[in-house]
Amino acid sequence: MALTAGIVGLPNVGKSTLFNAITQAGAEAANYPFATIDPNVGVVEVPDARLDKLTEMYQPKKTIPTTFEFTDIAGIVKGASKGEGLGNKFLANIRQVDAICHVVRCFDDENITHVSGRVDPLDDIQTINLELILADMETVEKRIARVEKLAKQKNKEAQAEYEILTMLKETFENELPARTIEFNEEQQKIVKGFQLLTMKPVLYVANIGEDDVANANKNKYFQVVQDFAEKDHAEVVVICARIEEEIAELEPEEKAAFLQELGIQESGLDQMIRKAYHLLGLATFFTAGVQEVRAWTFKKGMKAPQCAGIIHSDFERGFIRAETVSYDDLVANGSFNKAKEAGKVRLEGKDYIVQDGDIMHFRFNV
Repeated sequence: MALTAGIVGLPNVGKSTLFNAITQAGAEAANYPFATIDPNVGVVEVPDARLDKLTEMYQPKKTIPTTFEFTDIAGIVKGASKGEGLGNKFLANIRQVDAICHVVRCFDDENITHVSGRVDPLDDIQTINLELILADMETVEKRIARVEKLAKQKNKEAQAEYEILTMLKETFENELPARTIEFNEEQQKIVKGFQLLTMKPVLYVANIGEDDVANANKNKYFQVVQDFAEKDHAEVVVICARIEEEIAELEPEEKAAFLQELGIQESGLDQMIRKAYHLLGLATFFTAGVQEVRAWTFKKGMKAPQCAGIIHSDFERGFIRAETVSYDDLVANGSFNKAKEAGKVRLEGKDYIVQDGDIMHFRFNV
């Protein structure tokens, strides 16, 4: 599934350091605004303990995890919607992503300049949110100018669009994002065509200092981010980008020991990848055998033939049925054959909605 989350934030909040940790791609990290001019794109494995267990059970020749794409977008500054700091280019890059990971600086460091001269997470969040709202306002006002005349002439399509645009304009005037409006199914189809920045789901990423890793809740800045995210009906993940960059270079055994030493069970980066994955309504099904154990990404709500098509278009075209067992049932019974004997392996047809954790074997005929 070619879906991507964009990493955004003010300059010098730790975006590129975090991106380096995500991809180990070496995106330039420098102590001045706009060190990242063109968006860097990196693909990262989605951490999934179930894949490790399946590998242990099947002992395959190879194991292939599913992946997720992140785009590192240069720092946005106040006035970006009017073109400040290469704003138009950055906003265009955000338009291309499906979700936003909003990195917020939650650490003090006199050696790293803050673009506004002080660390203030709430102000940082509001600065970026307002720029995205202003950019969307411009989009909406241009469309209103185009459809208003037709709406007055009783054109039904134009009337429906004009009603939504008016609703959006009023929301933006109150400095609220488009995602705060509850649209019905028909309205959602219309809104999708506007490609609004503030309709994208958001994950707030609180970038804390190294000394706060073991107990993030004591970080006063993190509390501010958490309170704001609750009001925005969004999730927060805590990371220390600098430490995550170090962890990314370690072997799995070393990583586990390092995390234990820090007093944490899972790296913030792994949490962020997983939360961004779920933010987009993505889930994982598996194929498993002695040749290969593999995780596949699908969109929640997809039916068996569509998921078969993710593997190969012929699988969808000639779909007959899917031999299916849930991960929990497979593990509980110890093997596929034992799960089958216990009646836990099902033959699912074209209308079956695939569930997260399904292990599937597709039957097809082309």
